[in-house]
Amino acid sequence: MKTVCEENKCAGCMACVDICPKQAIEVKDELSFYNAEINDKCIECGLCHKVCPQNNTPELLKPKEWHQGWAKDEDVRAKGASGGIATSIAKSFIRNGGVVYSCYFENGQFRFHKADNENDLVKFAGSKYVKSNPKGIYNEIKQDLKNNQSVLFIGLPCQVAGLKKSVTDNTEKLYTADLICHGTPSPKLLNVFLNQYDISLGSTKEITFRANDKRQIWCENKGLATKGVSDKFTIAYINGYIHTENCYECNYSKLVRVSDITLGDSWGSELYQENSKQGVSLILCQTDKGDELLRDANVELREVNLDNAVSNNEQLNHPPVLPEKRKSLLDAIKNGKSFNKQVKKVLPKQCIKQNIKAILIKAKLVKGDN
Repeated sequence: MKTVCEENKCAGCMACVDICPKQAIEVKDELSFYNAEINDKCIECGLCHKVCPQNNTPELLKPKEWHQGWAKDEDVRAKGASGGIATSIAKSFIRNGGVVYSCYFENGQFRFHKADNENDLVKFAGSKYVKSNPKGIYNEIKQDLKNNQSVLFIGLPCQVAGLKKSVTDNTEKLYTADLICHGTPSPKLLNVFLNQYDISLGSTKEITFRANDKRQIWCENKGLATKGVSDKFTIAYINGYIHTENCYECNYSKLVRVSDITLGDSWGSELYQENSKQGVSLILCQTDKGDELLRDANVELREVNLDNAVSNNEQLNHPPVLPEKRKSLLDAIKNGKSFNKQVKKVLPKQCIKQNIKAILIKAKLVKGDN
């Protein structure tokens, strides 16, 4: 098998697929890892290797300023993840004549789309604890830039890296925001989990992974576990057991960043502890473009201690740690074993804790509000 980057280390950013002039590359999702496979249509032009963020890391920049804060619009703050800062930035960008690219769930897939009006931005809101697919977007963004259109791309660091390696013309019109990423599982794995409840991604119209500070999967406005209790997918995700293999050697899990502005949760701050249900964002600005995005947005900004922020966001220090039992968990799931039972097997304490919490909530001894 001939691959664009090291075998089993593909991030799934799809930059190689978009740039290939012969459609000679297919990214294969093997549940525990991705591979960008090259077929016999290849003409050895080398473009795929050059744009791959696993092979070539773009320039990484130190933050020059940092804040915590939230959207002043209470509706935006309530609907968005981490205080709604990303939505506020996107709204201002569109009002100033730009277009925004980001991910939302539609027709069973987590795909990237373009928004040229504020109404479309609501689809982008919310966390997605799964790999998204930017296929086709890089070429669309290139065309927009060629037409002198200002573009804001909001995605994961590896996707921003793939975009920056792909775009070489009119880059002064390109603005990038990356999200502090804790690792991403395959959507195939999510589908295996949902199948236990007779649900499939293909037939699901709406899925959410988080309501402010509470993490739990909901499909069609119905939780898959007792309200306020983490399901087994979420438990496995939080503990780092189900990311694809590349995530454990991520080139972008550090304080130096690939984008103009970085957004995440302001874990560990007093403000977050006091306002967790409303959401508080951590914001790192690396460039003048990042400052411009933040300055134009309708947001409330407060001081934040950077050392404290870094110590409470491990992905600003290092990639997720590879769990010893990850392989056995995913191998068992691949072989048809129950997702939930296998998670209970490798993470018994975490699962028992959530089971006890569910009993207490049902007995109305504790609240299960999200």
